[in-house]
Amino acid sequence: MSQLNRLPSETLQARPCADGGVTITEVASSSPGDDWQWQLTLVDIGRDVEFPSHTDIRRQFVPLDAAVSATFPDGRTLHLKRFDVAHFDRTNAPEGCHPESPTRAFSLKLRNDTQGELIVRPLNGTMVLLAPGGWRWFVLLLSGQAKVVADHRTHDLLQNDMLWIDPIPGHPVRIEGGGEIVLARLPIL
Repeated sequence: MSQLNRLPSETLQARPCADGGVTITEVASSSPGDDWQWQLTLVDIGRDVEFPSHTDIRRQFVPLDAAVSATFPDGRTLHLKRFDVAHFDRTNAPEGCHPESPTRAFSLKLRNDTQGELIVRPLNGTMVLLAPGGWRWFVLLLSGQAKVVADHRTHDLLQNDMLWIDPIPGHPVRIEGGGEIVLARLPIL
């Protein structure tokens, strides 16, 4: 049977960065400590900040509440609207992040050949999630209400609720409701 496991937000610890412009909450990672292959983070950005550089990480980054502009060492600027997912790596790493107004951003960081996908979108009605063997889903309901249905199991979601879905391969999982949702499809390592 598919598994539905709530991730209690009250157990997550936010840590401010030294410059005070950003607070980072590690939501989950493939393994504890610094030896992870994937990591999910929620970042509160209150003002213009430097973008941390990582030579060994590919990052999927999405602003959740307001637009941001990412600036690059070569003078380029990438304007990201709310829910635009940007892909960064060592050859395309921004140096600065400039929010239109205070915002949260969600990041999926990947190392080595690890694959994963970040999806952020409105939820209107029913959506179906599929995952082949060896994959799982992370769900964060940003706003609204939803119900997750998997193999006769259900789990209700309210704003800011988080849930892990470990589906049986070939068994669809439904999410029904309305609001805004963050999804990450991640490998089970």
